[in-house]
Amino acid sequence: MTVFRWHPEAQVVGDDRALRAALAVPGQAFRIGGVGSQPVGEAVFETLTSGSSGQPRRIRRSMASWIASFAVNADLFGIGPGRQVAVLGDLVHSLALYGALEALHLGAQLRLLGGLRPDRQAAALDGAAVIYATPAQLRLLVEAGWQAAGLILVGGSKLDAGLRAALAGADMREFYGAAEASFISLSTPGMPADSVGAAYPGVEIDLRAGEIWVRSPYLFQGYAGADRGGAQWDQGWLSVGEMGRLEGGLLYLSGRAGRMVTVADQNVFPEEIEGFIAGLAGVARVAVLPRPDALRGAVMLAVLQGDPGQEAAILAACRTHLGALKAPRAVIWRAEWPVLASGKTDLQRLAREVGL
Repeated sequence: MTVFRWHPEAQVVGDDRALRAALAVPGQAFRIGGVGSQPVGEAVFETLTSGSSGQPRRIRRSMASWIASFAVNADLFGIGPGRQVAVLGDLVHSLALYGALEALHLGAQLRLLGGLRPDRQAAALDGAAVIYATPAQLRLLVEAGWQAAGLILVGGSKLDAGLRAALAGADMREFYGAAEASFISLSTPGMPADSVGAAYPGVEIDLRAGEIWVRSPYLFQGYAGADRGGAQWDQGWLSVGEMGRLEGGLLYLSGRAGRMVTVADQNVFPEEIEGFIAGLAGVARVAVLPRPDALRGAVMLAVLQGDPGQEAAILAACRTHLGALKAPRAVIWRAEWPVLASGKTDLQRLAREVGL
């Protein structure tokens, strides 16, 4: 039976009570956070999605599905005894829990920084060799004055050009994955910045009409609780509804099928537009939302936080780079920015608040 362990050389800085409770009985099922009854069984556990498409979903998976990639990352990144690993998020979220359990299993020195203010996280990162973080968490660190260093394993969403430039002092390894699939692809130095890299070791990727399907040892077992989720299975292959393309063995993301918008009979992915706008001067936060349009079916609007004085330049750059079809027709500026517990933009709330 393959189960999580607390390596005898593992050390923890921070509140480790939830982890100690979860691993108190080797192989016993557990979940940190979420609602509903605790899972039952051996060598299984539950984690949560980020909730970007609604309420966080409960993910049931075998412990072996994560342990398989622990061994891969030990070889790739040297995670093990004496190596300091920092986790920025709360353990209720899949990425943070993964980073913490991996560090404990491999005997690393774990720093749990979830819940700290960004400036305190920045101070606590001094000397950390490996950092697990999302772009949203890294952006807050940069705004707090952090000078990026160490090896950063970043996932959860695509890095934009501006944030990537701000993190130039670190060794960036961007990966694409999902709570349901775990690692799918990994970008290494020298790969194009707009790709999410090549297939992670042990992963097979198949594109079906632009939809990304994966097969690997790292896939989940299914959803737990009342929400049955949106992932699809097909004879051992899994899709979470993400669209993209493969070029030269590298994966490029278009966006979620659920966010795709039809504008004048053409498919438009808001994520592509957001990625471009996020790298422009004067933009601190961005979300692109559709507005119904009698002629085109829909047009795109950009909701931004930042410097309104840059609006004309932002719209001009969008028209030049994206073309008239994808370029936002207008900008709505916001002082407040709603976020989910995971740090991602709360798109549903934002759309309500701006009247869309």
